[in-house]
Amino acid sequence: MQKKEVSTPQNLQVLYEDNHIIVINKRVGDIVQGDKTGDAPLSDIVKAYIKEKYNKPGNVYLGVAHRLDRPTTGIVVFAKTSKALPRLNKLFAEKDAKKTYWAVVKQQPKKNNDTLVHYLKRNTKQNKSYANIKEVPDSKKAILDYTILKKLDNYYLLEINLQTGRHHQIRSQLSGIGCPIKGDLKYGFNRSNTDGGIHLHARKLSFIHPVKKEPLEITAPLPKDPIWDACS
Repeated sequence: MQKKEVSTPQNLQVLYEDNHIIVINKRVGDIVQGDKTGDAPLSDIVKAYIKEKYNKPGNVYLGVAHRLDRPTTGIVVFAKTSKALPRLNKLFAEKDAKKTYWAVVKQQPKKNNDTLVHYLKRNTKQNKSYANIKEVPDSKKAILDYTILKKLDNYYLLEINLQTGRHHQIRSQLSGIGCPIKGDLKYGFNRSNTDGGIHLHARKLSFIHPVKKEPLEITAPLPKDPIWDACS
């Protein structure tokens, strides 16, 4: 298995930055916040980048507004001020930020585009969500829209828009229709990717800037690998 590429203050992929927010293109090896692995979280790396770039003394403020699963790549937004953080939190909580994902699957979905509705039940011990067609106890309704964007040699590129934000929602729902994401062993794909990631990328984010009140649309370049290269 090839080594996961991780972000450092020197190679950080900054997609947008101003006084209030910073938007990063997350790599496969990055975790957004600290976990039991003890690996340096992306939040710490961004702080180190800001400290270095602006020669800031003391502690750097950085607020985490949302997360991406570790094997997923793409857009992550951080707040650089205490004024921006609660506004960003509200934006994501109330689904006022439009998130578009790209996913690569091996099996062709039955329809070229569709709305998937499942009831996801989370198993915290397994860190996994199970997609049910009907409501079950302790489940949460999950809705997404997908479109087949492109047929590759052996795979299909899907564009996904989330209507809800649930734990492992895209991974679980696509697995629920027999289309697990490439590399996603946890949700039924037969082989892992060499870098330990999965072919799920937070491609685009549209929202109103929390402080400036101007519309922003940010697109994250795809990771470099033969499959993603074929998608662009």
